[in-house]
Amino acid sequence: MLLQYQTVYQGNSAEIVEKKSRFIASVFPIRDETEALAIIEQIRKKHWNASHNCFAYVLGERFELQRCSDDGEPNGTAGRPMLDVLLGEEIHDTLVVVTRYFGGTLLGTGGLVRAYSGAVKAGLEASNIITKIYGCKLSIQTDYNGLGKIQYILGQRGLTVLDSDYSDVVRIEILLPQTEEAAVTAEIIDKTNGQAVIARGDECCFADAGGETVIFA
Repeated sequence: MLLQYQTVYQGNSAEIVEKKSRFIASVFPIRDETEALAIIEQIRKKHWNASHNCFAYVLGERFELQRCSDDGEPNGTAGRPMLDVLLGEEIHDTLVVVTRYFGGTLLGTGGLVRAYSGAVKAGLEASNIITKIYGCKLSIQTDYNGLGKIQYILGQRGLTVLDSDYSDVVRIEILLPQTEEAAVTAEIIDKTNGQAVIARGDECCFADAGGETVIFA
């Protein structure tokens, strides 16, 4: 299992122009192939009068599923270059459709490869790309003497506090990467002289999406 990987949180579109041909890249996060195929069909209906609607998509933590289409362009000049951008940028679970409106001038094999690759790069730059991190929630119970030490540890490591409750004791729920779980647990126990009680909660994936922590089931 990958402990972290990049994907699209919010897709967007971008357009480039090469010798009067318009290349419109539309980027989408996808969960499965059925969703990808449905979106491709929607784009084809939306741009029914376009010269081509080429696509590429990848699914799986290790890109187990890869698909692409030249949609009538010369073999290997559109779909494969688009797919290569997704793989090269290591973007997972993502679909890109590039719609071309022919401008009257042939671009040649090299020109088409550059145009379709450039459109995908522009579409990704316009989208919100996040890094999904595999982690878990930890529940920490401490007395008030240990609170400051725990807050210092969490602050130093930049960990997210999901919830806190202050009564006769303090209960804090935090979110952290799996790779840091053992070290954080050991440090809290050490700094509080074993007084803190730590319970492991649900495993989950999470990401920073523009300053907001998003948790994925």
